[in-house]
Amino acid sequence: MHNPDKMHPQDMRNLILFAILAIGMWLSYDYFFARPHAEAVRQSVINAKRIAASAPAEILDTAIEKPRAEMIASTPRVKIETPALNGSINLVGARLDDVQLKDYYKTVQRKEEVTTLSPARTAHPRYVETGWIGKNISGLPDADTRWSVKGENSVLTPSSPVTLTYSAPSGLVFEKTFTVDADFGFSIEDSVSNQSGKTVTLYPFALATEHGLPEDYLHQGPIHEGPIAYIGEELEERSYKGFKKKPEESLSATTGWIGLTGKYWLTALAPADQTKEHKFRFISSPAVNEKTKDRYQTDITGGAQEIASGFEGTSKVNIFSGAKKLKLLEKYESQWGIPHFDLAVDFGWFYFLTKPFFLAINFLYGLTGNFGIAIIIFTCVLRVFVFPLANVSYRSFAKLRQVSPEMYNLRHQYKDDKPKLQEELVKLYQKHNVNPAAGCLPILVQIPIFFALYKVLSNTIEMRHAPFFGWIHDLSAKDPTSIFNLFGLLPYDAPSFLMIGAWPIFMMIAMIVQKNISPPPDDPIQARLIAIMPYFMTYVMSGFASGLVIYWTVNNLLAVIQQIIIMRSMGVPIHLFSKDADKEKLEKEIEEGPIVEPSLVMIEKEIEDAITPDGEPKILSKPKPKKKKKK
Repeated sequence: MHNPDKMHPQDMRNLILFAILAIGMWLSYDYFFARPHAEAVRQSVINAKRIAASAPAEILDTAIEKPRAEMIASTPRVKIETPALNGSINLVGARLDDVQLKDYYKTVQRKEEVTTLSPARTAHPRYVETGWIGKNISGLPDADTRWSVKGENSVLTPSSPVTLTYSAPSGLVFEKTFTVDADFGFSIEDSVSNQSGKTVTLYPFALATEHGLPEDYLHQGPIHEGPIAYIGEELEERSYKGFKKKPEESLSATTGWIGLTGKYWLTALAPADQTKEHKFRFISSPAVNEKTKDRYQTDITGGAQEIASGFEGTSKVNIFSGAKKLKLLEKYESQWGIPHFDLAVDFGWFYFLTKPFFLAINFLYGLTGNFGIAIIIFTCVLRVFVFPLANVSYRSFAKLRQVSPEMYNLRHQYKDDKPKLQEELVKLYQKHNVNPAAGCLPILVQIPIFFALYKVLSNTIEMRHAPFFGWIHDLSAKDPTSIFNLFGLLPYDAPSFLMIGAWPIFMMIAMIVQKNISPPPDDPIQARLIAIMPYFMTYVMSGFASGLVIYWTVNNLLAVIQQIIIMRSMGVPIHLFSKDADKEKLEKEIEEGPIVEPSLVMIEKEIEDAITPDGEPKILSKPKPKKKKKK
């Protein structure tokens, strides 16, 4: 008899078979999948630590800040001299960490040149580094490696490249060849000659690193500042705050560029070979203590290169470090074969308008030699293009003014019957061929135009420090005067929130004139809001780029002229120049309600006189006959 507590031999065999298969599957998974994945992760961590630049000791050293000139003088360097910039290459680490722009200054006083790259342990470090990483390979050069100049040339110019060399104890010989053009373009070609007697596998890398926020960081939401890239087919923008949530992100593609950008300046890296896949990465590391700074980095890692003994591996990267001039960016985009390098300029959502606007204003600047005059001419040309829509709008405004008395009477007559009121208003609009919505079209068109010009005038390097006439020395900055110290006549400076300059006042006057010749809204509350709008807009716009305020002022003046011409052609009175009874009537209607026609008032008065307080008709006595006079 079978013992129910004892396992059946068939079940035992099945259990053993299942255990063997399970162990075999687990071993296969571990060997073919888990171990390779773990190794890849480990290698990624090694690469990350290597590429993230610097040993922990160097990060701690960043707490000891030194003057920039002192740091540059304390290390051996190769001088850089071009028509557009000057700087140097640090022979310790072979870093490109010293670049100053000759034609750009921090202020309009033109005393201190703009710096785009600066050494570690200065107040605002930012530098570029290239090299090789590999698995279990000793002697690879790092941030502390001392390089030597190969040959006699020790000054990097557009006509004379400089080559640095380093021989590792392992038998690997490294070289870096730096070239520079007449503008802001560099290239670094890394090569390694394998004399070690065995095959090595190396990965080329390039990085742009900065410690802490940039010196000129503006914290302006509408303008992107921080890591930026165009990878594959997508523009990638990362904020400094975003690194708190996502400290590392990698994207792979065959084409692209990556870098660190500010409002006007850019440091970017682009692989010279845009046909092979590269890994583009955003990465950050927090400060190790309160005296150090967060680190932000963008880098590129190339594919593995197996270099047999006696052979050589090479890699090349192109570098841009300078002003974001659109023509230069487009030149490098074509020269280096990289996609959409022009998007390093933050043209915003209205890119399809912003870039053509910039090109038009820049063209007019080439003709006039003054960006302020170019903006005024551009405004006039723009008014011509939007004339059809504006014409429809102003004619609609004029017709609304003509039918305003009838509209008010309808609202009074049907004030308790909203459906009937709407029906009668529609009939009135149809009778006089009035479209109230037509007046909104130019406003809707002006919104993208305004924001596109905001991007052009406040974000393009060409407008920076561009002077106008008089007191405007920088069209990309706000008007420096203030009405609260009589535009500088009184001997004190107004607080920043009261810096309402002369050009914003001109804009306010133009807006008030435009408001006065437009028909008032039916709703008294809306009328009061529109009445204060010029003053509110003046306060808001006073902090905007003065070039944008000049555009808005001229645009409003042209709109006023156009509206006056249309109103005169239609016989509509212009209340700005003549006090008319109709104007007083409309104002009274807004404040007190509709005015009913005089004939109706007289009829209502007669009816009121003919009825007693109780609602009964009054008894009117007959008039006594006149006595005849005796002769």
